[in-house]
Amino acid sequence: MVTQVELASGVERAFLDHGYQYLTMTALADAIDVTRRTVYNYFRSKEEAFRFLIETANARAVAAGMAAGRDGLAQGLDPVEIFATVLDIRYGENRRRLARSPHAIEINDQAFRRCRDLMIASAIAFQAELAALIEDMQERGLIRLRPGIKADALAQLLADGARGTNQSLPPTDPETLKLRYRAMVGAIIHGSAMSA
Repeated sequence: MVTQVELASGVERAFLDHGYQYLTMTALADAIDVTRRTVYNYFRSKEEAFRFLIETANARAVAAGMAAGRDGLAQGLDPVEIFATVLDIRYGENRRRLARSPHAIEINDQAFRRCRDLMIASAIAFQAELAALIEDMQERGLIRLRPGIKADALAQLLADGARGTNQSLPPTDPETLKLRYRAMVGAIIHGSAMSA
């Protein structure tokens, strides 16, 4: 029996190694280390496996990013550093793994084509959690939002900024994303909130 973590890891490895177009169910089975027949117990199609990958990768990244933000808050980190860390783990980790694949552009394209609904649901969930973190930071006196700025609006701006950073042209070296997130967060925060 394959664990959920092993399944997610194998599916990710298969798509990163083969891309979407050329991945076969046999190659998917090999990556998961099950028979071709067994792979159909998990997925009816390659698209279903791909959607599973996008959904689990996003859920894992949101959970890890928010946990890191809460840890940074507990450690007393600066708000800009907390947000940059959250965004780097939420978005940067996936971007760095994808960048190592020769099929990165195709996989990104397929994600937007086949999984837009999952990506929107993940964005909504992440931004709600980020807004809760912002509210917590306000209650602790770490930031004070300017009049007319609400936590959910700031969360949207930060998430939009991170997604924009990922798509910047010319492309950004994925290893420098945290620096770019930090700069973007600083620009948004200092325009939206005042240090307490």
